[in-house]
Amino acid sequence: MALFGKKKDKEEKKVEKTTEKKSSNKKESAVNTAQDLTWVLKGPRITEKGAIVAESNNVYTFNIDKGANKNDVSKAIEAIYKVNPVKVAISKIPTKKVQVRGQRGKFGNKGGGKKAFVYLKKGDKIEFV
Repeated sequence: MALFGKKKDKEEKKVEKTTEKKSSNKKESAVNTAQDLTWVLKGPRITEKGAIVAESNNVYTFNIDKGANKNDVSKAIEAIYKVNPVKVAISKIPTKKVQVRGQRGKFGNKGGGKKAFVYLKKGDKIEFV
């Protein structure tokens, strides 16, 4: 009969442990949102065309991680730059074959990745330092 009593005690302890773990994770996730999203944005993509489009249409371009999606990019921009994006568009940058310098007949791959176009409201701006 003592065996049945032990099983009940173990089940009650397991339930208590799981409730404690859930409450601690929510607090940590709320505090570290800006730090968690730094992997998404690699940096601004500064080009002549990008500068012209940013002035006229309020569209900014960023180099982003290959695993990032539109939701990640919009959350990262809200957390880092404190601006609400209206729309986010993503396009892939293809890799290019390049001849290796000093070695005839050998080719390597150059670059590649993803870039994001972030559309903002007319009054909002992002300043790069």
